[in-house]
Amino acid sequence: MSRTSRTTLRRSRTALIAAGALVAAAAGSAAAVAPFGTSAAAAAGCSVDYKIQNQWNGGLTASVTVKNLGDAVTGWQLQWSFAGGEKVSQGWNATVSQSGTAVTAKDAGYNAALATGSSATFGFNATGSGNSTVPATFKLNGVTCDGGTTGPTDPTDPTDPPTDPSDRVDNPYEGAKVYVNPEWSANAAAEPGGSRISDQPTGVWLDRIAAIEGANGGMGLRDHLDEALTQKGSGELVVQLVIYNLPGRDCSALASNGELGPTEIDRYKTEYIDPIAAILADEKYAGLRIVTTVEIDSLPNLVTNAGSRPTATPACDVMKANGNYQKGVGYALNKLGDAPNVYNYIDAGHHGWLGWDDNFGPSADIFKVAATTEGATVDDVHGFITNTANYGATTEDNFSIDDSVNGTSVRQSKWVDWNRYTDEQSFAQAFRNELVSVGFNSDIGMLIDTSRNGWGGANRPTGPGASTSVDTYVNGGRYDRRIHLGNWCNQSGAGLGERPQAAPAAGIDAYVWMKPPGESDGSSKEIPNNEGKGFDRMCDPTYTGNVRNGNNMSGALPDAPVSGKWFSAQFQELMKNAYPAL
Repeated sequence: MSRTSRTTLRRSRTALIAAGALVAAAAGSAAAVAPFGTSAAAAAGCSVDYKIQNQWNGGLTASVTVKNLGDAVTGWQLQWSFAGGEKVSQGWNATVSQSGTAVTAKDAGYNAALATGSSATFGFNATGSGNSTVPATFKLNGVTCDGGTTGPTDPTDPTDPPTDPSDRVDNPYEGAKVYVNPEWSANAAAEPGGSRISDQPTGVWLDRIAAIEGANGGMGLRDHLDEALTQKGSGELVVQLVIYNLPGRDCSALASNGELGPTEIDRYKTEYIDPIAAILADEKYAGLRIVTTVEIDSLPNLVTNAGSRPTATPACDVMKANGNYQKGVGYALNKLGDAPNVYNYIDAGHHGWLGWDDNFGPSADIFKVAATTEGATVDDVHGFITNTANYGATTEDNFSIDDSVNGTSVRQSKWVDWNRYTDEQSFAQAFRNELVSVGFNSDIGMLIDTSRNGWGGANRPTGPGASTSVDTYVNGGRYDRRIHLGNWCNQSGAGLGERPQAAPAAGIDAYVWMKPPGESDGSSKEIPNNEGKGFDRMCDPTYTGNVRNGNNMSGALPDAPVSGKWFSAQFQELMKNAYPAL
């Protein structure tokens, strides 16, 4: 199946305003449309007045006024990037946070509602060199602005082109709301303080055959898609599905083993993928943008946990020998990609797994093999997702891979351990280039799961560590507070990360919450179940480790249920340690 070109023209009903330069003076103006989480059909636009009120060698004070020129909004956030190394130190009349060079100013609650023509003003202090300039680009609610307005055309206007569902857009998240799973939302809202995030979009996990029709009385795939049509209204809406049921699934971790044995590739095709593909192909759902995350924690295992590697497991050797991971992923890409409104994103591990030289290139190669197997082509791949259900920081701002301490490279620190990357965003951007170099399309996009990688709270570092040694420098400054990068189960101290948003950085289609916060990674002890999920010692807080985590403690929270089940204590900790803070 060949995908329609991603360079399709935008229709006027969902048009996005193109990027435009702002005046490089003490003020700028911009317009925004189709915010991530609001209707893409609403008229939208804004102007931004950014004034540097005072500047000195070491810092600045700025005032920012955003004026709504379009339909009324009930919540806003303004984004820009600094180019001169500025760091926000204080804000007022908005919650101003910073990740790397990217700055987000979110309404303060009392000024969240902006009627047409109304404005909100906020300010901030930042450190800097004394040469700060007006940012080149602003985004309102995740969409690039350039100074105009846009809106829906009259539905009876004969000049309005008809919607063509065969047109895939370049980035499905831009100009679209994202589906809020009612089941997860209800669990979140039932927790003390959970209503603060219960309206966030999360992935719907189809982790066994029974989930397609609805396991244990829960919502099935059609139930979710029908609810998505209700949430969609007249705008665009993304539904996020996790395709996760390969034969011999996750051969290196017992907690996420599945129901299908290593040789049951035919059942995977006929009882799992084919029914999902048939539902997604239903014309009823043609107006939805359906994002599939295809088989997490599978293909990378064939590189890192099989053969002569010291981390090899017998189960991964079996899967490498029978080829059923590649066959299953290829079959899924081919069949799911037949629906013209489906956007396939293959799971690409995370920087703490594939960031080393001997894992980086070979993983891209095996992804290419899978994407050209069982009738699939690279045109069936819209992009890749990193950090799914993991904890790696989106950016590490207090040290970089190029730093050295007393002549010793950061790469030689025990934490980095010769990895080429220190965080998910730098890894995702570099891995995208590697994937293109081995034959994937040059317009692929990346997703980063930020559901549990915030690492906020009282223990979040505010600057680099001491320069006594490279280890004190890295350990004192790193946001990711895990004991070891190889720890993956219900990590103590973790927090909610960046909220879901479209196009946050170059090459990144979206930050997403693909792993629903509060759903367990695995049980702390053996719990009998009918889902094929085993007990992995990495989920036991008393476990002293193995070669894959440097024989360190697991860092897992106690008293966790089976993977995918609600884990209240973890949810509360994720809220407490959220960054940006709730």
